[in-house]
Amino acid sequence: MFNIAFRIVKDEHYAEDVMQEGFLKAFTKLDDYRQEVAFGAWLKRIVINQSIDFCKKNSAFQLEELDRIIYKVEEENTVQPEIEFQNLKVAQVLYTIQNLKDNYRMVLTLFFIEGYDQEEISEILNISYANCRTTLSRAKESLRKALQDVI
Repeated sequence: MFNIAFRIVKDEHYAEDVMQEGFLKAFTKLDDYRQEVAFGAWLKRIVINQSIDFCKKNSAFQLEELDRIIYKVEEENTVQPEIEFQNLKVAQVLYTIQNLKDNYRMVLTLFFIEGYDQEEISEILNISYANCRTTLSRAKESLRKALQDVI
């Protein structure tokens, strides 16, 4: 649970606080646990929500609004050079994700590391499904570009 909180809030001390608050909330809401999912998954969701709430309260996490986004039409036939991503180490990829914009980092963490699908991410972050897809696509592209610089 600490790793989940740490990936989202990006600070060891805040992650400990968020994790503790998540455990406290889970303990006080134990009667609400309906055993529809595994207890670990239920607790994990609470910690993720606590982490996101923490980020929102501290203005560290701001999502792009679809209304403000100007879409660029890209040619479909653009050829990207092949990159040897297999040679990258996990630590390099995680470090690169941590250095992306907060909303990109959040979406990539939930998608790749925590294993949530786009629909679940849109519910967790309280954004539209289209906004989630757009943000995830841009985050992947940003990660790819950042990893190119590493190589």
